[in-house]
Amino acid sequence: MLQEYKKILVAIDGSSQAEKAFKKAVEVAKRNDAVLVLAHVIDTRAYQSFSTFDGSIADNAREEAKNTLNDYKAYAEKEGLSKVKTVLEYGSPKIMIAKQIPEAENIDLIMLGATGLNAVERIFVGSVSEYVIRQAQCDVLIVRTDLNNEFTEE
Repeated sequence: MLQEYKKILVAIDGSSQAEKAFKKAVEVAKRNDAVLVLAHVIDTRAYQSFSTFDGSIADNAREEAKNTLNDYKAYAEKEGLSKVKTVLEYGSPKIMIAKQIPEAENIDLIMLGATGLNAVERIFVGSVSEYVIRQAQCDVLIVRTDLNNEFTEE
């Protein structure tokens, strides 16, 4: 029997690479009649540099993330997917995407863009995709090409 994925997780971070992964995940979910789980993780480390934490910053980040997830969900539904779920979490994107969300949602495939951070950020923070590849307990697909399987640098 051919492998069929039932629950596919795609991480949405606003990057063009994540958008490529999302569009491919929509197509994979359609072919597998799978649930597509769209996840955004608000990186709590980003707020550690504020000496006086301003709650409105977190509120704005949460609202922006919700709107982005809802836009992606609407696109997936317009493309014919009926089973789309959004997940908004706080914490380390690496850990949430590799371990916590897949465990909580019973994910069997994670699809990620090749990179989301710039080169300097990867040196200090480390690549989320690299961590997920090493730590996830399910299949991981790193997307480097668009829907026509063409590589474009952005």
